[in-house]
Parts: sequence; structure tokens; C-alpha cells
Amino acid sequence: MAQVSTYLNFPRSTEAAFNFYKSVFKTEFATPIGRFKDIPAQPGQPPLSETDKNLVMHVALPILGGHVLMGTDAPESLGFTVKQGNNMYINLETDTRTETDHLFNTLAANGKVEMPLQEMFWGGYFGSLVDQFGINWMFNCTSKI
Repeated sequence: MAQVSTYLNFPRSTEAAFNFYKSVFKTEFATPIGRFKDIPAQPGQPPLSETDKNLVMHVALPILGGHVLMGTDAPESLGFTVKQGNNMYINLETDTRTETDHLFNTLAANGKVEMPLQEMFWGGYFGSLVDQFGINWMFNCTSKI
């Protein structure tokens, strides 16, 4: 079955971010968290440092409407450079304004509200924020309740 997911890269905070998202959406990880230590050794690959072995290789968390957040740690020690910016938003289209308010306020904790939730010209209840982990979120609720 086809699905849409969003993949998030963090320098070393994937587990903390996904535990936070798990508490917000009150769902469970689709599978146990995969760790870099679980990757079979490849010829010519240097050994992982002890601090990198327990980093998150892969995690998947269902959130709303069949959408799945996936993520990995992408530390510089493994050749990655993560740059947080405004190039990606996760758009949540909720069923009720009560749900919208709850998710918006919970994700905004220790983050930054870009646009408070408000009525928009297209009839939606819309707002945006950057959460405490630097991830951009948009909310659009077309319900009047």
C-alpha cells in the first residue's frame, strides 16, 4: 500500500525528538528503534565509536491519517552535515479545532511560533511553528468545530 512519510535527520538527537513526538501523538513506534550497532560490518568500513553505536539508524512513528515520521541520527562523525532550516514543513490537517489547538500548543512548547493559529481567507484555521528540535510544522483545519 502506498503511503507518504516524512524523514527527519538529526545530528544526535533523533531518539529524544521521536520520544517527544511519540508523547505528542500518543502512538507507538512502528518497529523497535534500529541502532547503528545493528548494521552488519562491511568490508573496508571503519569500526564505529562507542558513542556512535547506540545512535538511531532508523525509527518510524505513525502520527495522523496514516502519515509516518521516520528519522535517523546523522552525526558529523559518520560524514553527515545536518543543517536545520526552512526547507521542510510537516503539514497536519486535523479533524477538529480542539485537536489542532492541542497539537499546536504541545509542539510549540520550547519552540517558536511563526504564525499563531487564526482564521484564513480560504476558510481554514491555520498556523505554523518551529518545534524545540528545529522542525517546521504547519496546521490547517477546515472544520469549524
